[in-house]
Amino acid sequence: MRSVLFLAVLLSLCCPLVSQAQATPRAGLQKVVVRVPFVGCEADGQVGPVKAPRGQSKVVSISAAAAQRLAYYKSAYGAGTLAPRGWRCFGTYGSSGSGLYVGPEPIRPADLFSPNWKGFSGPVIQISLEDGGTSGRFGVARTIARVFPAHSEFVQDVVAEGIEPASSFPSGPYPNDKLTYRNGETVEFQTPGDTEGLGTASRLRKNSSPISGVAMLVGEELSLLKLFVRLPPETSDLTQAIIRQTEHDAVRLGH
Repeated sequence: MRSVLFLAVLLSLCCPLVSQAQATPRAGLQKVVVRVPFVGCEADGQVGPVKAPRGQSKVVSISAAAAQRLAYYKSAYGAGTLAPRGWRCFGTYGSSGSGLYVGPEPIRPADLFSPNWKGFSGPVIQISLEDGGTSGRFGVARTIARVFPAHSEFVQDVVAEGIEPASSFPSGPYPNDKLTYRNGETVEFQTPGDTEGLGTASRLRKNSSPISGVAMLVGEELSLLKLFVRLPPETSDLTQAIIRQTEHDAVRLGH
């Protein structure tokens, strides 16, 4: 994997927005390196507002056709995500981790920090990184209890602290979720419309549309990277490209 990432970076220094196919003689395959525009996102959190970062176009591991419709959004903290071009974004951060929200309408910071706000009711993408070594461990433990049984010891350790009861960490998948495991630390999911599931364990409220995404344990302290995707019908075909790129980027987070 490291060699593939090195090749992608090397090619990005010399190639245009969409390059010609690059031969790989050893495997007899063809590689295409594509880039998407970078969009910096403002953020707010523990130490106050943070300006949107500047960045260069991003090398991505998706098809050239999909890349023409997507951009890469990122704030100064946490993970970034692909999303349809022309969308709006805003990030949050704190000791427990970070979050990034991207949607077709402006993201209202006041909503994100309001205890009375019920969440996004329409199309939106959320990517969150919960720190397993800080107060973010409670959120990590809740997801582990649901979908990562091989790491149940982490949940037991959190319960043993006595801060939250064992009932706060129900075990087993949500009954209506469709789960596809890539390995013991990565699971793709889809929560059907109008149901509660892993997809609604987020800032996304349930509606008639499904929520797709991926949950990944990363790093030595078992931090949790979660992506939630609910796109309009006319762009729903981009969902898998967005998920795949998040899985690809997780390597840099220690996955």
